[in-house]
Amino acid sequence: MATTATFVAMFALSVPLVAGFFGALHPALDSFSHFRVHLAVLMALCALPLLATTFRVQAAAALLFAVAAFSTTSNALPLPRLWPVQAGFEAKSDNQAVYRLLQMNLRFNNPTPEKVLSLIGRTNPDVITLEEVSEMWEDKFSLIIYPYRIFCPFPNGVFGVGIVSRRPFSADTEPRCFGRGAMAIATVDFGGIDVDVAAIHLSWPWPREQSWQIGELSEPLASLGETAIMGGDCNAVPWSAAVRRIADIGGLHLMPSVGPTWLYIKLPDVLRFAGLPIDQVFSKGHVLLHSATTMENTGSDHLPVMVEFSLRPQEQKPTDEHETATVSLTPVGGTRL
Repeated sequence: MATTATFVAMFALSVPLVAGFFGALHPALDSFSHFRVHLAVLMALCALPLLATTFRVQAAAALLFAVAAFSTTSNALPLPRLWPVQAGFEAKSDNQAVYRLLQMNLRFNNPTPEKVLSLIGRTNPDVITLEEVSEMWEDKFSLIIYPYRIFCPFPNGVFGVGIVSRRPFSADTEPRCFGRGAMAIATVDFGGIDVDVAAIHLSWPWPREQSWQIGELSEPLASLGETAIMGGDCNAVPWSAAVRRIADIGGLHLMPSVGPTWLYIKLPDVLRFAGLPIDQVFSKGHVLLHSATTMENTGSDHLPVMVEFSLRPQEQKPTDEHETATVSLTPVGGTRL
């Protein structure tokens, strides 16, 4: 009875695990992809004891599939159909300024906002992308010296986004809100180079409105400038069809994952390994990513992510070899030819 029950459980786990690979067909299937790691591990645990039973062939096949499925969640494998195009990290250069972006889901009712403000004060990032900006947080951010800011309230007063910056917003530009407060864009001046900085907060996957929300944000995503960096709580893992869709619409590259950033708030932090990597950073154009690390817990169910980046010097447009130039020659006699 125990052997049969284990075999049935192994087979049952294989169904959502396989379904998650077809997330591009329907958001309902993509919902399973977010738990690919968990499903693969559970399936492997069921398969291992079955290797010593009459189900050994089926168990071996299931174990092989579980390992293969788990491997698709790794940054190291070049799987363009399963992952968005990744930016990769590049070494710092002595002749390039290094900037820092802090990506934070604040949690709308964070009981320890002083930890958030302390982290910002100690690390002093150049720009911060924020999610779950409730009315409480707008008041708290008035206490820090970040003169350039935009907050976009969500209709429920909870899931708004924001951008605060030590660097000035570029002249003749206005920060903008989109999707009823689900996305903010500000053009920031980094040493004379304009960079579109965006913050995004998506809803939960199907049956919630995540897929519909990505469609609603298609226009602002596509409008991001040639050089841009975007941080956000996507409520979607890096290998999901949802994240691929965001990257494709915006022409963005996905930063390599920093690992699980979200954990159910009532669980101890020691179980962080079982959480989900749903805080993402995207970039394009002249942005060169150097590193990304998770920071200490500040009272949210998400860990902050600190990203270091530089800006590649913008090359001058090469002269078209077919362009012609008018040359004037003035001989000694003064007659112009």
